[in-house]
Amino acid sequence: MSGFIFFVVIIMVFFLFSCIRVIKQYERGVVLRLGKLRSGIKQPGICFIIPGIDHLRKIGMRTVTLPVDSQKVITKDNVSIDVAAVAYYQVADAAKSVTEIEDVLSAIYQIAQTTVRNIVGQNLLDDVLSQTIKINEAIKAILDKTTEKWGVYVSMVELKDIQLPVSMQSAMSAAAQAEREKRAKIIAAEGEQLSAAALAKAADVISKHPIALQLRNLQVLSEIASDKNSTIVFPSQFMDTVSSVRQFMEKEGKA
Repeated sequence: MSGFIFFVVIIMVFFLFSCIRVIKQYERGVVLRLGKLRSGIKQPGICFIIPGIDHLRKIGMRTVTLPVDSQKVITKDNVSIDVAAVAYYQVADAAKSVTEIEDVLSAIYQIAQTTVRNIVGQNLLDDVLSQTIKINEAIKAILDKTTEKWGVYVSMVELKDIQLPVSMQSAMSAAAQAEREKRAKIIAAEGEQLSAAALAKAADVISKHPIALQLRNLQVLSEIASDKNSTIVFPSQFMDTVSSVRQFMEKEGKA
């Protein structure tokens, strides 16, 4: 008799333990009783089910990183490129993710791959390279609308890598070099224009004050004389310059 009681106790303990389930903080529990969805989502902690009748599905609620493998895409201007992307999603409705879709991960991967190919193919190559934020938002909007009925929220989609053909890389490098040379020539031309304007203004000043040219000549000689190895010969023109300067200074002093 005692053996039978012990056997019954063992069965009851086993049954009790089989009724207990532990749900982690980042999970939610969906219970199907006899194949029918029970109302209410099991929250983190200990929950009880009926073995053989209830089936508990634990659904992770954390954000999932989904890499989208590189694929060949033909842009609107008929350039073949390789595009890889990455999507971030999380389950917003645990019940829908169980009842509305069989494999959430596979479904989102397939729709993300198709959407990336379609959206990139509708843009020119220059737009794909320069307006990635706009393209990312367009892909995210389509994915979010599609996965909403599955209880999934797509938080972000990013084009991760864009590979161009070698010939296109060479052409773009040559175009960039030509653009840099054009800017350099424009800057040099603008500098020449400013320099010519300054020289014209200086010529106007010298034409009104001839002595200024003589003073400039003396300044140049002074700069040359700063080198001790230089020998300066004053031609008569410069001697006249000294005389003109002396007369100018005397005139200014009297004034």
